[in-house]
Amino acid sequence: MIGRALQYMVLLLVTLFFLLPVYLVVVTAFKEPSAISLSTTWQLPERWYWESFVQAWNAFLPKLQNSFFLTVTATLLSAVLGSLNGYVLAKWRFPGANVVFPLMLFGMFIPYQAVLIPLFQFVREIGLGGSLWGLILVHVVYGLPITTLIFRNYYAEIPDELVEAARIDGAGFFGIYRRIVLPLSLPGFVVVVIWQFTQIWNEFLFAVTLVSSPANQPITVALAQLAGGEAVKWNLPMAGALLAALPTLLVYIFLGRYFIRGLLAGSVKG
Repeated sequence: MIGRALQYMVLLLVTLFFLLPVYLVVVTAFKEPSAISLSTTWQLPERWYWESFVQAWNAFLPKLQNSFFLTVTATLLSAVLGSLNGYVLAKWRFPGANVVFPLMLFGMFIPYQAVLIPLFQFVREIGLGGSLWGLILVHVVYGLPITTLIFRNYYAEIPDELVEAARIDGAGFFGIYRRIVLPLSLPGFVVVVIWQFTQIWNEFLFAVTLVSSPANQPITVALAQLAGGEAVKWNLPMAGALLAALPTLLVYIFLGRYFIRGLLAGSVKG
């Protein structure tokens, strides 16, 4: 019993230490600008200042719409294409599949900075420079390796007998996918959607580089601009950070348990 109590105490201390930055963000967001100083960093606000969230919301609203359009569109496209790729690589073997799959996975290990300049030039040359659609294309392409890997491993657990039976009954490529594979894909889609939504929503480098028009920039760029200037009102970027983190936080709160189930789906046979 003493060992168990000591274990929980250590875990509690680690959790509190991990939550210290969150505490600072929250208390700073609710402080008046004149009350923010190094000497009062850890103190609770004497008066809860809600105007920070109103100002951040007014500044974020157009960018928030851009982020939702960008994230939802790119997530759905990368999930559907990753599902089709995983289906092909798992159930429709073709010459060179053992080479194509590792090459696709290699894309996961290419750092963004290494391809930023040629990527910027390519997006501009195809006429999507500075637009949200160019950023969507980049996120879909960069998301394909991880979505393909997740779906390919998940579909590998589907019995080949189901696919063979559907072939005998006359079902073709898309018929098998629509009637057999897709109905069994919900856990895989949950994992991919949560992963892609989080990655795309929080991404900053591509957004600030590839989208030149302020009207098309997502919320991460707006958050960086909110903290710009010589004299920073720290309550404003802190409130903006909380608003920007809220969508991904809600996704994990409501879908987190399905995320774990999806990751473990197919990991144990029998």
